[in-house]
Amino acid sequence: MRLKTQDILNQAYTKYGIAAFNIFNAEQIHGVFKGASEANVPVIVQITPVARNYIGVEFLKGMITAAEEIYGEVNFSVHLDHGNTEHCKRAIESDFYNSVMIDASHENFENNITITTEIVKRAHDKGISVEAELGVLSGVEDEIDIDSRKAKYTDPDQAVEFVERTGCDSLAIAAGTSHGAYKFKGSTGLNFEILKRIQIFLPEFPLVLHGASSVPDEEIQRINNAGGKIRSDAKGIAYDELLNAIQLGVTKINIATDLRLIWTRVHREFFMNSPELFDLVIPGEKYIEELKLFVKHKCQSLVVSKK
Repeated sequence: MRLKTQDILNQAYTKYGIAAFNIFNAEQIHGVFKGASEANVPVIVQITPVARNYIGVEFLKGMITAAEEIYGEVNFSVHLDHGNTEHCKRAIESDFYNSVMIDASHENFENNITITTEIVKRAHDKGISVEAELGVLSGVEDEIDIDSRKAKYTDPDQAVEFVERTGCDSLAIAAGTSHGAYKFKGSTGLNFEILKRIQIFLPEFPLVLHGASSVPDEEIQRINNAGGKIRSDAKGIAYDELLNAIQLGVTKINIATDLRLIWTRVHREFFMNSPELFDLVIPGEKYIEELKLFVKHKCQSLVVSKK
């Protein structure tokens, strides 16, 4: 059942994280909805501008609408991820999205406020919630390519002013993650001091963690054993770090890289082990099943233990 994104986030705050999955095709939609059904938790289905360009928004709408009918027991919302002003305006007017993300984090502070405020007004008039971003993540994903030297942490003091002046409903923060498979260097991880301060200043306000894939070592090893060349220092976020972040206000957990790694592993192993086959259905069905298991585990692992 389709729900408002903000209702999903508000209900989850500090209790469990809401996994937000970037989807590009029918196999991913099936896998995400199957996994969410078995986990019995809400999820957010995210569409990026790149996904729209790749397969077309009408196809995506049709597949998600079909999934809503097939998996009627799954509570979910549809979110525009990493939209610019024009992306957000089109999404708001389409009446298909439950929330949009306006990403003006590359602008200076005042310009970010101006751009975000305009989108918030348009979206709220339609009953759509808005995720904004303050701080810049490094890394590579879709058309995002930010050098680590240009990345910067979110300033908690600025975060308060930003939320108050824009009226945004959730805030994507930069606290140490990166887009893509190489999220941390060395032994670094999430900066919990930033999260603690923001939660003190903005209690009950949902934060968003981009670049939150786990990038399991086993996936990297299996991909490379099947002919891949992903660097062995690829590193994601450990589950204990995510649980700590959830208790500090991080409510929406964005996941894209893990879905791609599973796709890569399934298809590399298929073609390595069965080079004589060429039926796309076989690895497609395998990918749906593997993704279902991952989504189920991911969603269940984001629940904060209550002793």
